[in-house]
Amino acid sequence: MNETIIELKNVAKSFGSVNAVDRISFGVRTGEVVGLIGDNGAGKSTLIKVLSGVHKPDSGQILVRGVDVTAQWNAAKSRESGIETVYQDRALAVQQSITRNIFMGREIRNRFGFIDTKKQYAEANRLMRDIGFTSKVFDPHSVVATLSGGERQGVAIARALYYDADLIVLDEPTTALSLVETQKVFGFIQNVRERGRSIVFIGHNIYHVFDIADRFVVLDRGQVVMQTTKAEIPSAEYLIEYMRKIATTGHAGIV
Repeated sequence: MNETIIELKNVAKSFGSVNAVDRISFGVRTGEVVGLIGDNGAGKSTLIKVLSGVHKPDSGQILVRGVDVTAQWNAAKSRESGIETVYQDRALAVQQSITRNIFMGREIRNRFGFIDTKKQYAEANRLMRDIGFTSKVFDPHSVVATLSGGERQGVAIARALYYDADLIVLDEPTTALSLVETQKVFGFIQNVRERGRSIVFIGHNIYHVFDIADRFVVLDRGQVVMQTTKAEIPSAEYLIEYMRKIATTGHAGIV
């Protein structure tokens, strides 16, 4: 049975009178892609920030590999626990090389304290090939500005893997990407999963989420209203109809 990397139990987070996250419980196991979906205002952004340690829950528990870390939870503890978040803007320095972007702030240094450019190049090249960069047009010296949107997403994922992430949270990774570029991102994600790492995929495009995720967590008004595997639902259209009815009536009305 796959190990649970992180588990949230009855986690709540409020801002004034707004219950942004309301007693949410869910977990992520090794080697799976979890699709986190919901309409605007469902609580996805707040939940991402809880997972990344930006927000500490007002109540509830956070367990990392079965150990309660709620009291110590912050951004440093999240990263120490093997969780990396790639936000929608990817936080890339586009005028710098792929290598510079991967190692920025965590450079590989030799015993004299100087940056070891050869080791960084070799490690960047390994990471790029591991996640599925197959084009010979690009190498670690390539400037990020010359890459497509899907390839830039790949650089951000490679950086998370260099940080030795067991769980990568991807915030809207296919927004504004073409079909071809979306498929590149899916390829990167599949390679990450094949190496036993996990992904939380947050997206508004339900078809994209349905195509890549193994399991789905649906949020509505700060609460989990559905957790299901792909095998348990017939189609992306089913998820869309479920979310529509929840949003308009407060209950799904479908089985």
